[in-house]
Amino acid sequence: MNEADWEQRVAAAWASIDEYYDGREEEFRGLIDKLAAELPAGSAVADFERACAWDSTGHSDRAVPLYRRALETGLTGIRRRRAVIQLSSSLRNVGQPEESERLLTAEMAAGSDELDDAVKCVLALVLTDLGREREAVSLAVGALAKHLPRYQRSMANYARLLVEPDPED
Repeated sequence: MNEADWEQRVAAAWASIDEYYDGREEEFRGLIDKLAAELPAGSAVADFERACAWDSTGHSDRAVPLYRRALETGLTGIRRRRAVIQLSSSLRNVGQPEESERLLTAEMAAGSDELDDAVKCVLALVLTDLGREREAVSLAVGALAKHLPRYQRSMANYARLLVEPDPED
């Protein structure tokens, strides 16, 4: 199997997902499952792709064990971080926000990359579920601030002040 070719075919499948939201979700999962089956048995990447397919078609409960297995069997790179984010979101969806918060808090401390804001967004949703709305808004506004064309510093300060006392008071 040519890995680059396989990655291109997986990317093309995911690019077509919107075509399957008219009652054809099972067909999409079949497409991903067929691609995953090309990988060796026990492949963390195969489990991850299958988890994503279940998750993206509204079945967080079916995705959770596959994300867990992918992580336990050594998923690496950007897929590993995506798996943590997506597992955390799925755990939130199935009523386990406490575990989701633990995973995302650890992920925030684990390093930085282009998915930092995704970690923060999912964590903001989790914090809302846990009744910690001020922290959630602070996290979301702080993540958004750096993307604004103006007011970055002000918004970052407002975000901080939602959870920290004003040092001038």
